Amino acid sequence: MNAEQQKWVAIAQILRPRGNKGEVAAELLTDFPQRLTELREVFLETRSAGEPRKIKLQSCWLSQNHRGQGVFHFEGFNSISEAENLRGLHILLPIEQRVSLPAGQYFISDLIGCSIFECLREESVLFSSPCSLGTAPMFLGKVGDVQTTGDDVAGTPILTVDTSTGELLIPLAEDICKRIDVAGRRIEVMLPDGLRELNAGG
Repeated sequence: MNAEQQKWVAIAQILRPRGNKGEVAAELLTDFPQRLTELREVFLETRSAGEPRKIKLQSCWLSQNHRGQGVFHFEGFNSISEAENLRGLHILLPIEQRVSLPAGQYFISDLIGCSIFECLREESVLFSSPCSLGTAPMFLGKVGDVQTTGDDVAGTPILTVDTSTGELLIPLAEDICKRIDVAGRRIEVMLPDGLRELNAGG
């Protein structure tokens, strides 16, 4: 799905048939699961490199027994054997139908791959952007992953940045990540004293 990342967003991945009428159990890949129960059509990933195919959704409900899972019943699938053919496929929506997040919140998929630039501190600065105009930000690396704390655990997500000297963990906090430009694939950071040493275990 790499070539299609900007066109589609995965909302679930089919795990196995569920029941005997063509339903499938799927792992939910969205922070807005309740929205899925209102959908009337979705797109199914194909096993080839072709475009995902539109399919009507007869019903969808959230599993009460398996947290983080949902049950989907697609039109035209009425048996266990037919549902078995869907195992492993992603359920997709066009990127335009993705939920709009409030200011200051970001989709993890949008942060992965962003370039990280470090802003250097100066005694007196006039900012038209978070970085000083007098000092060019220094490229550190790219975001390889985002570590989250869990569904019921409050905490700051951590950016895993792949740098020339190894992995650097940077909290996704406002006082550190001064500017996030998702469209430009760029994040400007101001690292607190000691962060590099903490990463090095020193």
